[in-house]
Amino acid sequence: MLEGRLGLETARIPHADRHGLLWLERGKLTVEAGNLTFTTAGTDSLDRGSYQIPFQGISNILLGPGCTVSHDTLRLLARHSTGLIVVGAGGVRHYASMPFGPDRSELARKQVRLWADEPLRLDVARKMYEIRLGEKPPRNDIESLRGIEGVRMKEIYRQLARQYGIEWHGRRYDRTNPEKDDLVNTAINHASTAVRAAAMISVAATATVPQLGFIHETAGCAFALDIADLFRATITLPVAFQSTKLHQNRNWENIERTTRREAGRILQRDGTIAKMIDNIKEVLNVDDSRGDT
Repeated sequence: MLEGRLGLETARIPHADRHGLLWLERGKLTVEAGNLTFTTAGTDSLDRGSYQIPFQGISNILLGPGCTVSHDTLRLLARHSTGLIVVGAGGVRHYASMPFGPDRSELARKQVRLWADEPLRLDVARKMYEIRLGEKPPRNDIESLRGIEGVRMKEIYRQLARQYGIEWHGRRYDRTNPEKDDLVNTAINHASTAVRAAAMISVAATATVPQLGFIHETAGCAFALDIADLFRATITLPVAFQSTKLHQNRNWENIERTTRREAGRILQRDGTIAKMIDNIKEVLNVDDSRGDT
Protein backbone atom coordinates (compact mmCIF):
# COMPACT_ATOMS: atom_id res chain seq x y z
CA MET A 1 0.00 0.00 0.00
CA LEU A 2 1.24 3.49 -0.84
CA GLU A 3 1.84 5.89 2.04
CA GLY A 4 0.82 8.89 -0.04
CA ARG A 5 1.42 10.67 -3.32
CA LEU A 6 4.21 13.01 -4.40
CA GLY A 7 5.60 13.22 -0.87
CA LEU A 8 2.59 15.11 0.46
CA GLU A 9 2.13 12.71 3.39
CA THR A 10 5.63 13.29 4.73
CA ALA A 11 5.38 17.06 4.14
CA ARG A 12 2.59 17.36 6.71
CA ILE A 13 3.09 17.30 10.45
CA PRO A 14 1.85 13.88 11.70
CA HIS A 15 -1.32 14.11 13.78
CA ALA A 16 0.41 12.29 16.64
CA ASP A 17 2.72 15.32 16.94
CA ARG A 18 -0.10 17.90 16.78
CA HIS A 19 -2.23 19.49 19.48
CA GLY A 20 -5.65 17.84 19.55
CA LEU A 21 -8.52 20.36 19.59
CA LEU A 22 -8.82 24.14 19.25
CA TRP A 23 -12.15 25.74 20.24
CA LEU A 24 -13.23 28.92 18.45
CA GLU A 25 -16.44 30.94 18.95
CA ARG A 26 -17.91 34.26 17.77
CA GLY A 27 -15.61 35.37 15.02
CA LYS A 28 -14.43 35.05 11.41
CA LEU A 29 -11.99 32.38 10.25
CA THR A 30 -10.24 33.65 7.12
CA VAL A 31 -6.94 33.49 5.25
CA GLU A 32 -4.83 36.65 5.18
CA ALA A 33 -1.50 36.72 3.35
CA GLY A 34 -1.41 32.94 3.43
CA ASN A 35 -2.00 32.76 7.18
CA LEU A 36 -5.10 31.35 8.87
CA THR A 37 -6.56 34.20 10.95
CA PHE A 38 -9.36 34.27 13.48
CA THR A 39 -10.93 37.67 14.16
CA THR A 40 -13.23 37.85 17.17
CA ALA A 41 -15.26 40.45 19.00
CA GLY A 42 -14.23 38.68 22.18
CA THR A 43 -15.48 35.81 24.31
CA ASP A 44 -15.11 34.68 27.92
CA SER A 45 -11.90 32.84 27.00
CA LEU A 46 -10.48 35.06 24.22
CA ASP A 47 -10.04 38.84 24.12
CA ARG A 48 -11.18 40.90 21.17
CA GLY A 49 -8.71 40.99 18.29
CA SER A 50 -7.17 39.03 15.40
CA TYR A 51 -5.15 35.88 16.00
CA GLN A 52 -3.02 33.82 13.66
CA ILE A 53 -3.87 30.13 13.99
CA PRO A 54 -0.98 27.61 13.73
CA PHE A 55 -3.30 25.20 11.95
CA GLN A 56 -0.52 22.87 10.72
CA GLY A 57 0.05 21.86 14.35
CA ILE A 58 -3.64 21.25 15.21
CA SER A 59 -5.58 18.06 14.49
CA ASN A 60 -9.09 19.55 14.62
CA ILE A 61 -10.62 23.00 14.93
CA LEU A 62 -14.01 23.04 16.69
CA LEU A 63 -16.01 25.94 15.29
CA GLY A 64 -18.73 27.10 17.67
CA PRO A 65 -21.68 29.52 17.49
CA GLY A 66 -21.31 32.98 15.95
CA CYS A 67 -18.59 31.93 13.50
CA THR A 68 -18.18 32.27 9.76
CA VAL A 69 -15.57 30.55 7.63
CA SER A 70 -14.21 31.47 4.20
CA HIS A 71 -13.74 29.24 1.18
CA ASP A 72 -9.97 29.89 1.32
CA THR A 73 -9.97 28.58 4.89
CA LEU A 74 -11.55 25.29 3.83
CA ARG A 75 -9.04 24.96 1.00
CA LEU A 76 -6.08 25.61 3.31
CA LEU A 77 -7.29 23.19 5.99
CA ALA A 78 -7.93 20.49 3.39
CA ARG A 79 -4.44 20.89 1.94
CA HIS A 80 -2.85 20.35 5.36
CA SER A 81 -5.33 17.69 6.54
CA THR A 82 -6.57 19.75 9.48
CA GLY A 83 -10.12 18.87 10.47
CA LEU A 84 -12.90 21.41 10.91
CA ILE A 85 -15.88 20.34 13.03
CA VAL A 86 -18.90 22.65 13.38
CA VAL A 87 -20.34 22.32 16.90
CA GLY A 88 -22.81 23.86 19.30
CA ALA A 89 -21.81 25.88 22.35
CA GLY A 90 -19.67 23.72 24.62
CA GLY A 91 -19.84 20.85 22.15
CA VAL A 92 -23.49 19.99 22.87
CA ARG A 93 -24.32 19.67 19.16
CA HIS A 94 -22.48 18.19 16.18
CA TYR A 95 -23.54 19.89 12.96
CA ALA A 96 -20.94 19.02 10.34
CA SER A 97 -17.32 18.01 9.90
CA MET A 98 -14.61 17.90 7.28
CA PRO A 99 -13.66 14.20 7.19
CA PHE A 100 -9.90 14.50 7.47
CA GLY A 101 -9.10 13.64 11.07
CA PRO A 102 -6.05 11.41 11.52
CA ASP A 103 -3.50 10.95 8.75
CA ARG A 104 -3.68 7.16 9.06
CA SER A 105 -6.58 4.71 9.03
CA GLU A 106 -5.42 2.51 11.92
CA LEU A 107 -8.35 3.28 14.22
CA ALA A 108 -11.04 2.72 11.59
CA ARG A 109 -9.42 -0.49 10.32
CA LYS A 110 -9.05 -1.82 13.86
CA GLN A 111 -12.67 -0.96 14.62
CA VAL A 112 -13.90 -2.85 11.56
CA ARG A 113 -11.78 -5.92 12.40
CA LEU A 114 -13.05 -6.03 15.98
CA TRP A 115 -16.66 -5.40 14.98
CA ALA A 116 -16.67 -8.10 12.28
CA ASP A 117 -15.48 -10.85 14.66
CA GLU A 118 -18.28 -11.75 17.10
CA PRO A 119 -16.07 -12.92 20.03
CA LEU A 120 -13.84 -9.84 19.64
CA ARG A 121 -16.91 -7.62 19.42
CA LEU A 122 -18.09 -9.00 22.77
CA ASP A 123 -14.62 -8.36 24.23
CA VAL A 124 -14.88 -4.68 23.25
CA ALA A 125 -18.39 -4.50 24.73
CA ARG A 126 -17.08 -6.01 27.96
CA LYS A 127 -14.27 -3.43 28.00
CA MET A 128 -16.86 -0.66 27.66
CA TYR A 129 -18.87 -2.10 30.55
CA GLU A 130 -15.67 -2.37 32.58
CA ILE A 131 -15.10 1.38 32.10
CA ARG A 132 -18.71 2.12 33.03
CA LEU A 133 -18.86 -0.20 36.04
CA GLY A 134 -15.35 0.42 37.33
CA GLU A 135 -14.71 -3.32 37.50
CA LYS A 136 -14.50 -6.30 35.19
CA PRO A 137 -17.94 -7.80 34.56
CA PRO A 138 -18.44 -11.57 34.43
CA ARG A 139 -17.93 -13.11 30.99
CA ASN A 140 -21.51 -13.14 29.79
CA ASP A 141 -23.46 -12.36 26.65
CA ILE A 142 -24.43 -8.81 25.77
CA GLU A 143 -27.94 -9.11 27.22
CA SER A 144 -26.55 -10.18 30.61
CA LEU A 145 -24.15 -7.23 30.56
CA ARG A 146 -27.04 -4.88 29.83
CA GLY A 147 -28.92 -6.35 32.78
CA ILE A 148 -25.98 -5.77 35.13
CA GLU A 149 -25.70 -2.19 33.94
CA GLY A 150 -29.45 -1.66 34.31
CA VAL A 151 -29.40 -2.61 37.99
CA ARG A 152 -26.48 -0.26 38.61
CA MET A 153 -28.15 2.63 36.80
CA LYS A 154 -31.31 2.32 38.89
CA GLU A 155 -29.23 2.80 42.02
CA ILE A 156 -27.46 5.83 40.47
CA TYR A 157 -30.84 7.40 39.67
CA ARG A 158 -31.90 6.96 43.32
CA GLN A 159 -28.61 8.36 44.66
CA LEU A 160 -28.79 11.46 42.46
CA ALA A 161 -32.44 12.03 43.34
CA ARG A 162 -31.51 12.02 47.05
CA GLN A 163 -28.44 14.22 46.45
CA TYR A 164 -30.37 16.93 44.60
CA GLY A 165 -33.68 16.55 46.44
CA ILE A 166 -35.57 15.62 43.27
CA GLU A 167 -38.72 13.49 43.35
CA TRP A 168 -37.98 10.37 41.27
CA HIS A 169 -40.56 7.91 39.90
CA GLY A 170 -38.35 6.01 37.47
CA ARG A 171 -36.98 6.44 33.97
CA ARG A 172 -39.65 6.79 31.30
CA TYR A 173 -39.99 8.41 27.89
CA ASP A 174 -42.98 8.40 25.57
CA ARG A 175 -41.64 9.14 22.09
CA THR A 176 -45.14 9.81 20.82
CA ASN A 177 -45.80 12.43 23.51
CA PRO A 178 -42.57 13.77 25.03
CA GLU A 179 -44.46 16.57 26.76
CA LYS A 180 -45.90 13.97 29.17
CA ASP A 181 -42.47 13.41 30.74
CA ASP A 182 -41.77 14.86 34.16
CA LEU A 183 -39.10 17.55 34.45
CA VAL A 184 -36.14 15.34 35.38
CA ASN A 185 -36.87 12.80 32.63
CA THR A 186 -37.03 15.65 30.13
CA ALA A 187 -33.68 16.94 31.43
CA ILE A 188 -32.17 13.44 31.05
CA ASN A 189 -33.28 13.39 27.40
CA HIS A 190 -31.67 16.78 26.71
CA ALA A 191 -28.48 15.89 28.60
CA SER A 192 -28.25 12.64 26.64
CA THR A 193 -28.54 14.57 23.38
CA ALA A 194 -25.72 16.91 24.42
CA VAL A 195 -23.34 14.12 25.47
CA ARG A 196 -24.15 12.14 22.32
CA ALA A 197 -23.15 15.20 20.28
CA ALA A 198 -19.82 15.34 22.12
CA ALA A 199 -19.34 11.65 21.29
CA MET A 200 -20.12 12.36 17.63
CA ILE A 201 -17.41 15.03 17.66
CA SER A 202 -14.92 12.54 19.12
CA VAL A 203 -15.86 9.96 16.49
CA ALA A 204 -15.42 12.55 13.73
CA ALA A 205 -12.06 13.61 15.18
CA THR A 206 -10.77 10.02 15.18
CA ALA A 207 -12.28 9.16 11.77
CA THR A 208 -13.85 6.02 13.20
CA VAL A 209 -17.10 4.60 11.80
CA PRO A 210 -20.17 5.92 13.66
CA GLN A 211 -22.46 3.14 12.41
CA LEU A 212 -20.38 0.25 13.81
CA GLY A 213 -21.31 0.04 17.49
CA PHE A 214 -20.34 -2.73 19.89
CA ILE A 215 -23.26 -2.40 22.33
CA HIS A 216 -25.71 -0.34 20.28
CA GLU A 217 -26.48 -1.97 16.95
CA THR A 218 -29.14 -0.42 14.73
CA ALA A 219 -28.64 3.33 15.14
CA GLY A 220 -26.79 5.27 12.45
CA CYS A 221 -24.55 6.70 15.21
CA ALA A 222 -24.25 3.43 17.19
CA PHE A 223 -20.53 3.80 18.01
CA ALA A 224 -21.07 7.36 19.22
CA LEU A 225 -23.88 6.09 21.48
CA ASP A 226 -21.47 3.50 22.87
CA ILE A 227 -18.94 6.22 23.70
CA ALA A 228 -21.58 8.57 25.12
CA ASP A 229 -22.77 5.84 27.50
CA LEU A 230 -19.29 5.66 29.04
CA PHE A 231 -20.13 9.07 30.55
CA ARG A 232 -23.76 8.45 31.47
CA ALA A 233 -23.13 8.00 35.19
CA THR A 234 -20.48 10.72 35.50
CA ILE A 235 -21.84 13.49 33.25
CA THR A 236 -25.23 12.85 31.61
CA LEU A 237 -27.24 12.04 34.73
CA PRO A 238 -25.53 14.51 37.12
CA VAL A 239 -26.06 17.27 34.54
CA ALA A 240 -29.74 16.31 34.21
CA PHE A 241 -30.44 16.31 37.95
CA GLN A 242 -28.41 19.49 38.51
CA SER A 243 -30.30 21.19 35.65
CA THR A 244 -33.63 20.12 37.15
CA LYS A 245 -32.62 21.68 40.46
CA LEU A 246 -31.51 24.88 38.72
CA HIS A 247 -34.79 25.02 36.81
CA GLN A 248 -36.80 24.69 40.01
CA ASN A 249 -34.97 27.74 41.38
CA ARG A 250 -35.35 29.80 38.18
CA ASN A 251 -38.28 28.33 36.28
CA TRP A 252 -38.39 31.28 33.91
CA GLU A 253 -35.82 29.46 31.74
CA ASN A 254 -36.74 26.57 29.45
CA ILE A 255 -35.48 23.20 30.79
CA GLU A 256 -33.87 22.37 27.46
CA ARG A 257 -31.84 25.58 27.50
CA THR A 258 -30.87 25.12 31.15
CA THR A 259 -29.70 21.55 30.51
CA ARG A 260 -27.87 22.40 27.29
CA ARG A 261 -25.95 25.25 28.93
CA GLU A 262 -25.06 23.19 31.99
CA ALA A 263 -23.93 20.30 29.78
CA GLY A 264 -21.78 22.60 27.66
CA ARG A 265 -20.15 24.07 30.75
CA ILE A 266 -19.28 20.64 32.15
CA LEU A 267 -18.11 19.23 28.81
CA GLN A 268 -15.64 22.08 28.33
CA ARG A 269 -14.56 22.27 31.96
CA ASP A 270 -13.76 18.55 32.14
CA GLY A 271 -12.23 18.23 28.65
CA THR A 272 -14.77 15.50 27.94
CA ILE A 273 -14.26 15.29 24.18
CA ALA A 274 -10.52 14.71 24.62
CA LYS A 275 -11.34 12.00 27.18
CA MET A 276 -13.75 10.41 24.71
CA ILE A 277 -11.01 10.33 22.07
CA ASP A 278 -8.74 8.57 24.57
CA ASN A 279 -11.54 6.10 25.36
CA ILE A 280 -11.96 5.29 21.67
CA LYS A 281 -8.27 4.44 21.44
CA GLU A 282 -8.49 2.44 24.66
CA VAL A 283 -11.45 0.25 23.71
CA LEU A 284 -9.99 -0.37 20.25
CA ASN A 285 -6.60 -1.11 21.84
CA VAL A 286 -4.64 1.20 19.55
CA ASP A 287 -1.30 2.57 20.77
CA ASP A 288 -1.21 6.27 19.89
CA SER A 289 2.47 6.63 20.77
CA ARG A 290 3.47 5.05 17.45
CA GLY A 291 1.92 7.90 15.47
CA ASP A 292 -0.75 5.69 13.88
CA THR A 293 -3.56 8.14 14.47
